[in-house]
Amino acid sequence: MTEAKDGFVWGTSDRMDPAALASVRDLYAGTLFPDEQIETCRNSERLFPTRTVRKGDRPASVLPYRREPFPDLSFESAGKRCDLYDYVSRNRTTSLLILKNGEIAFERHQFGNTRQTRWMSMSMAKSFSATLVGAAIQDGLIGQLEDLLTDYIPQLRGTSYEGVSVRALLQMSSGVFLTEDQTDPNSTRRAMLELQIGQRPGAILDYMGRLPRIHPPGQVFTYSTGETHVVGALLRAVVGRPVAEYLSEKLWSRLGMEQDAEWWLESPGGLEVAGSGLVATLRDYARFGLFMLADGMVDGERILPEGWVREATSPRVLGGQPVNYGFMWWPQPSRAGTFEDGAFRAGGIFGQYIYVNPANRVVIAVWSARSKPLGADAIPDVDFFNAVVEALK
Repeated sequence: MTEAKDGFVWGTSDRMDPAALASVRDLYAGTLFPDEQIETCRNSERLFPTRTVRKGDRPASVLPYRREPFPDLSFESAGKRCDLYDYVSRNRTTSLLILKNGEIAFERHQFGNTRQTRWMSMSMAKSFSATLVGAAIQDGLIGQLEDLLTDYIPQLRGTSYEGVSVRALLQMSSGVFLTEDQTDPNSTRRAMLELQIGQRPGAILDYMGRLPRIHPPGQVFTYSTGETHVVGALLRAVVGRPVAEYLSEKLWSRLGMEQDAEWWLESPGGLEVAGSGLVATLRDYARFGLFMLADGMVDGERILPEGWVREATSPRVLGGQPVNYGFMWWPQPSRAGTFEDGAFRAGGIFGQYIYVNPANRVVIAVWSARSKPLGADAIPDVDFFNAVVEALK
């Protein structure tokens, strides 16, 4: 590991030479063979400069094994009977961890992964970033959700983000024109990737400020990694220090994490890429799920405002239309198609998930290496999650 004076890290792994890693453009385009993709995701902290999210001196929290054996899993998906082996094999799952009441019900690592492996979050990082906004509100650094972004980021004055509230940003309803297709080299998502590859400080936020607004704020949901980059800029402005340091202070150093994490930067020493590029172990991702299961409490201290977890993870209505999206968390329906369990997930392309079911005290962490960013799941993940919940009741 090589650490520069300003705190960013370049080349945190010595497992392979950076030149041997496949092109990050090919990764996002979905044009890698499985072995290339797995090695890239397992060594993603070598693609860009990163900043360390330190775990501190606290010992790792114990995740005890459940006494009961994991039950036989048989469920129907798309008219076919499936089991655990189908899900893991057909969905190209590389690591899977299932917790029930904070105990390990099942854990499996494949394709060279181990408990010590760190894997990139993809868009699961969005849920971490949005959760830190809740922490900043609890700390009094952000007044309320209805505050305007320009109150905290003067650089956005006179741009399409003028008049956009913190709430609208977290709901991805700024009204700014954005396209997320990772496989389309002309999408705004790929334009952001090119700017990240260019490593010029502030380039991504400058780009976001130049995009046109096509809807009134707070009316239309448009999923976009660009919105989360603005969240990162908001956090940096209000906490007065790097986002990775704030994540360490509020959560990583207090949740009994096993390892430090890393977070991609837009440039050496620059802003974290808040919508992607967090790198951590599977168990540490699951510990974050346990934090959400605990309603944002750590050692009896409220880290998130009361009611935040429920609001952040519930469906809502925007512009008269139902939207199955919270504050950068995805509400998850039960097998019956309802939301009575209060279940939700963080999700990332190629099949990365943290699933949380509060009613049944289940947390599932998944890493996958599917062939394309979206739509390559042979078995819908929600079907598997619901089957696990039912089997563990």
